[in-house]
Amino acid sequence: MSLDSRLSSVLHLLLHLMESQRAIPSERLATALNSNPVVVRRTMAGLRDAGLVTSEKGHGGGWRLACDPDPTTLFDVYRALGSPTLFAIGNRSQNPTCLIEQAVNAALDDTLQQAGALIAARLQTLTLAALASDFESRRQRSLCAPQENPHGL
Repeated sequence: MSLDSRLSSVLHLLLHLMESQRAIPSERLATALNSNPVVVRRTMAGLRDAGLVTSEKGHGGGWRLACDPDPTTLFDVYRALGSPTLFAIGNRSQNPTCLIEQAVNAALDDTLQQAGALIAARLQTLTLAALASDFESRRQRSLCAPQENPHGL
């Protein structure tokens, strides 16, 4: 089973955009994620539709942060991605009249609903600004010079 890492990847890109004074092309963002520029453009288009980023065409074009990082939550980004499924666990539905299956599904539904609500609540308390602050603290504590960037962005 593969995990959906789009939220993590997009948050990574948004932090790069926060630091950049210029637009960053999809090709460079794709290189940072070891991904394909078409995938980056498709994903970023959803963020643009949500007002989180803007795009500029032509020479020197690319993506820029459009939102204020202070009030923008990780939940806002999660919703802009289409609210991907949080869990790989699902219910068995081969025999819906089976009372055992019904009991198991009810227990799992309730548990997954509660866990999802906890995750959503936590994502609503974390902002892009807080994420950037944590990154900056880590950079200050690291042995790397502040201008070093392993992605070349």
